[in-house]
Amino acid sequence: MATHNVLVIVGSLRKQAFSLRVAHALAKVAPASLKLDIVTPEGLSWFNQDIEANPPADWVAFREKIQKHDGVIFVTPEYNRSIPGVLKNAIDIASRPYSKSSFNGRVIGIVGTSPGAHGGVSAVKHLQQILPGISGPILQQPEMYLGMLGDAFDDKGDLVKDSVKPFITNYMAAFADWVAKHKA
Repeated sequence: MATHNVLVIVGSLRKQAFSLRVAHALAKVAPASLKLDIVTPEGLSWFNQDIEANPPADWVAFREKIQKHDGVIFVTPEYNRSIPGVLKNAIDIASRPYSKSSFNGRVIGIVGTSPGAHGGVSAVKHLQQILPGISGPILQQPEMYLGMLGDAFDDKGDLVKDSVKPFITNYMAAFADWVAKHKA
């Protein structure tokens, strides 16, 4: 069985972010065929097309990190009915220069998170609008909106809400199949 490397990009900088905790929970239930590497946009400078011809080292390192992976899973909260600015900035950096997106050929998954009832659905929908044309195939089903996460983790960050576990386990199994299908 082939092992596929998957980069999990967390859309939040907060140290105790639900999205970061969900990313770690995904890694714990991932099938053996997937090796997950979790990152946040921490430390990425702001995209500025004026300096794109001579990109800063942080941009180059981020692009190269993505290119070393077979797939990318975005795990993001919803800010004002969209994705956080730091995540959009990371996507803008990685998708440049034009026609040379680091996401090209990478299998994509999207997970929305929220302490509220809607599970980040608007953030997921915005990613579904942004990513076509700059990425590889996006897993459409199952969709993953994880809401009501306020009591889902213990003080160590471990997932304790039993109702969430089957959703993330099934999602990771579907994503593993998606990666295998497109990276065979």
